[in-house]
Amino acid sequence: MQLLDIADVAQRSGLPASALRFYEEKGLIVSVGRRGLRRLFEPDVLERLALIALGRIAGFSLEDIAAMFGPGGKLRIRRDRLTAKADELDRTIRHLAAMRDGLRHAAVCKAPSHMECPTFRRLVRVAGAGRLSPPSSTTKTKSRRRPALT
Repeated sequence: MQLLDIADVAQRSGLPASALRFYEEKGLIVSVGRRGLRRLFEPDVLERLALIALGRIAGFSLEDIAAMFGPGGKLRIRRDRLTAKADELDRTIRHLAAMRDGLRHAAVCKAPSHMECPTFRRLVRVAGAGRLSPPSSTTKTKSRRRPALT
């Protein structure tokens, strides 16, 4: 098995070396030694970094991702956490779709001004009531119904 130094891992993963050092500091990856001043990693670190990237894209925190790795680096993802994240993503998608639809409508509305457009005014009222903030990034948040904007 050929070890990869941090420059190799950075090149192959597309992550800067600083991110790799940060992930190591957080316990997400582990170097197995050094060649001079450069950290060395086993080749399977690339798969682990891909799993971390997938988790980040899905919106999991680094702490959530770290909890998905058990002793010895074995993957142990709780299915209920995946379901909760998928539900959260569904809420985010609905929220963004409503925002998109409201903005598209306002862009083509025939009203003389945006403030005379009922849909745009509804969008403004909802925003003013604090109901247009993005959904929480934690999976513990209960679902809140987002108002339709059109």
